[in-house]
Amino acid sequence: MIEIKNVSKSFVSASGGSSLFKKGKKQTVQAVRDVSLHAPNGRITGLLGANGAGKTTTLRMLGGLFEPDQGQISVDGIQVSQAPRQALARMGILGDAHGLYPRLSARENIIYFGRLQGMEADAANARAEELARLLDMRHILDRRSDGFSQGERMKTALARALVHDPANIVLDEPTNGLDVLATRALREALRHLRSPEGGGKCIVFSTHIMPEVEQLCEHVVVVAQGRSVAEGSVPELLALAGEKHFEDAFVKLAFTQQQQQQQQEVAA
Repeated sequence: MIEIKNVSKSFVSASGGSSLFKKGKKQTVQAVRDVSLHAPNGRITGLLGANGAGKTTTLRMLGGLFEPDQGQISVDGIQVSQAPRQALARMGILGDAHGLYPRLSARENIIYFGRLQGMEADAANARAEELARLLDMRHILDRRSDGFSQGERMKTALARALVHDPANIVLDEPTNGLDVLATRALREALRHLRSPEGGGKCIVFSTHIMPEVEQLCEHVVVVAQGRSVAEGSVPELLALAGEKHFEDAFVKLAFTQQQQQQQQEVAA
């Protein structure tokens, strides 16, 4: 189970034409203002928002890359800020960069990360075989990853994230650049993993693609301008917005809220 409660995060960045010879003025950028998410086991929870809404920053805080300015994040009851290693051991994270070691085969990439997780070589190899069957990647298991297609890279990166059989799976926009067949294969794998037969995993799926949410996510948190502005199942969000099409509902829920917030900030 993953719990994110009222997290916020700001960064200080330079602006005003900074260069090697001219320092720009520093300004504070509020990347996340108030995001909450409850993701139980056995469910695919979607984090839906436009580009720049704060999804990736939120998931990077979940992964312990930096601490939130406010709020709390826990994984199976473990506070990420207090015990990041223990929390990370409970997660398999597929970030927005699927970097593989190009000179290693898919199998070697998977086994290497299994070893980093403390697995014995034989156990990691057996797990690589199991994941190759699940993700339909046996034909590339012993090929060098240099030259893989985007779909083949995604499968290898996902297998690498799952090698230690984590209870919680976090995916940041995993379908970017994938073709229809690779996207369908990913959906099927995730549905299996969240089912009792697949271990009843807790899955958090970040995306800005409406059809992915409609077809995959059982619960959705809508994020806009760094805030979680609505949540519920797809039918519940349609009813909340008073719309028949999910894209229309998302626009109303996300951008109407954003406009209202901007108006309040201007008035203040």
